Amino acid sequence: MPLRTLIVTAHPDDETMFPVTVFKLVRELGGSADLALVTDASGGYNGMIASKYYGMNLLDSAVGRRALPAIRKKELMKAGEVMGITNFYFFDQIDDFYSTDPSPYLGGRRWNIELVDKQLDEVLNKGQYDLILCLVPSTEQHAHHKTASILAIRAVQRYKGSKKPIVLGGRTLSRATTFSFSELPGYPETKVLPNAPVYEVDVSHTFGEAGKHSYMIVADWVKAEHKSQSGDMNVAMHRGDVEAFYYFAANGPGGLETLKKLFASLKASGY
Repeated sequence: MPLRTLIVTAHPDDETMFPVTVFKLVRELGGSADLALVTDASGGYNGMIASKYYGMNLLDSAVGRRALPAIRKKELMKAGEVMGITNFYFFDQIDDFYSTDPSPYLGGRRWNIELVDKQLDEVLNKGQYDLILCLVPSTEQHAHHKTASILAIRAVQRYKGSKKPIVLGGRTLSRATTFSFSELPGYPETKVLPNAPVYEVDVSHTFGEAGKHSYMIVADWVKAEHKSQSGDMNVAMHRGDVEAFYYFAANGPGGLETLKKLFASLKASGY
């Protein structure tokens, strides 16, 4: 089931929430994937060990503002090589600071939303995608994550093509998690379709010689490319059992059968 997929994220390394799914969509099912990055990647000052690797103090915000955009975009493209991503689109909105309130961004006070909307519309029209992947816009998430996901949903709602792509919110989860998501309060477009399943790709099942293989290595390869984020990536390495996806009600029920077949194919593909 080869599909054309667009990933919409705020920061380089956000795609580490579902890299195995993208890898399998492209490299096992023969699809394609592009990625639209909303911010300029100038934030993220947690590269203590990476400071030695890059020869500059990446814990310093002044250094980071100057150097991180080029570094992190290069890292993202290297991570994209692992997953098989073809095209990257950079919208270069300010990666300013951590917050959980998306309203200053969606309201146009921190980001040029009119420009981002236009750019997303152009990417969707050009790509003719079947599937859009973004992060689950849950309450505790970074405001940038929530905003990027809401922008993706709204772009699909505006889309005038003959067939709208299906939008899914994804994240890595442990099997022991108590996480659940129904919608982000105040943003009805994020509501999950009631009774829709949570679609999962198991990344932890073992196979091969002595059971020493698993798809978690793919996620680790992707995370390892984000060297400037050495603190966050160190914590994230070899963690999570499934990549879980939530089906937004804005899709309508028509995509459920397509996704049932898709995730069955993802489960059957590879090893």
